[in-house]
Amino acid sequence: MGEDPARSSHHPPAGVAVRALPTMAGGRAQDPHLLLLLLLMGSHAGTGLDQIPYTPQISSRTLEGKVTSTTFSLDQPRCVFTEHANSTDAIWLVVAFSNATKNFQNPKTAAEIPSYANLPTSFYYMTLKLSPDFYPCEEKDIAVLRVGSDTNCLQNLSQEYCNAPLPAPGPYSVKFLVMDSKGQPKAETRWSDPITLNQGRAPSSIDTWPGRRSGCMIVITSILSVLAGLLVLAFFVASTVQFSSLWWPEEPAPPEQLYVGSFIGKRYTTHHIPPSETDTLPVSAHLPPSPCSVPIV
Repeated sequence: MGEDPARSSHHPPAGVAVRALPTMAGGRAQDPHLLLLLLLMGSHAGTGLDQIPYTPQISSRTLEGKVTSTTFSLDQPRCVFTEHANSTDAIWLVVAFSNATKNFQNPKTAAEIPSYANLPTSFYYMTLKLSPDFYPCEEKDIAVLRVGSDTNCLQNLSQEYCNAPLPAPGPYSVKFLVMDSKGQPKAETRWSDPITLNQGRAPSSIDTWPGRRSGCMIVITSILSVLAGLLVLAFFVASTVQFSSLWWPEEPAPPEQLYVGSFIGKRYTTHHIPPSETDTLPVSAHLPPSPCSVPIV
């Protein structure tokens, strides 16, 4: 008996499993592509956020200290929010431990914005609130965002702008979140790759064996050691000379000798004056003759 070709064209080949298509109320089969489209639209409507195709990253510029033990520097998202934010919106940076990004839920109001003080318990916080005008398309200077650089806000960890140093090496992940003037989220970027901070080394792990030092380092160390020894020796000699007077008393100085010609003076010539004749006469020669005197014949 022949098979209806119109009917056989709707039957699959043998061995092929067929899943019944969902039907609508009228009994008609629903297109699976339409279901997928509706599912995606429903997911997007559930979040209500614009997905910005941008991934934050550590600055690609040649800078010292891009990643330290408490901070890291990001490239500024220049010309990224032009179509997703206006001048009255605010752009926040969400910082979270990489294993806690799935638990982060975008705040629906400004009161739900997590502060830095929540990091030890919730493992994420929001900081660096800036206007879209701060991220223009023109890039004149080196533009980076340094996370964890504000040490002053450690006195008040609950403030919404606190950008205090990070307490642990991480790893951390960050994303940018656009919120309107009412505190409701509008758009967000993708999460960054994990960022691990630098860690200090234990003193016991530092190799101090001189054999691992370079030749230049050994020469410099030797020169500095010799100079230090000479400086100590000079100090010792100067101290010995300074305090030697306390050990041996000084010898008395010899008397001063006078030499001829050492003094200059005027020469005086004296003249002998003979005594006056009156000075040689006896005293009686000066007296008048007495009336009673008798001349001697």
